[in-house]
Amino acid sequence: MPTRISLPSGLSRKEMEALLNTLPVDITFVDSKDTVRYFNKEGSRIFARTPAVIGRKVQQCHPPKSIGKVNKILSGFKSGKSNVANFWINMKGRIIYIRYFAVRDGAGRYLGCLEATQDITDIKRIEGEKRL
Repeated sequence: MPTRISLPSGLSRKEMEALLNTLPVDITFVDSKDTVRYFNKEGSRIFARTPAVIGRKVQQCHPPKSIGKVNKILSGFKSGKSNVANFWINMKGRIIYIRYFAVRDGAGRYLGCLEATQDITDIKRIEGEKRL
């Protein structure tokens, strides 16, 4: 029997990995000690990740000029002063939306940070509506 992840749905590890890799966003999880613990879509991300980043401090995964901002975001999450930080950049003619979310348990304790990155170029072009 496949290993089950302890969730109400009882998804298998294979199903959970496929689900996370199907999301229309690249995600990375950094734990409460600023260590990279997970990322989805190995090899097909907007910002490449390799298995070598797992276990590294997140500060080592950013350009030196960004480390101050990274630390400020994480400090705000850890202190409870903030829960979300949003950025967007133009890259090769595409609009890339980068969002950071504090991940907390049911009691509000900080567990880590989720980074979600998405190419929103085509989303920004949507007008009107399209119904099923």
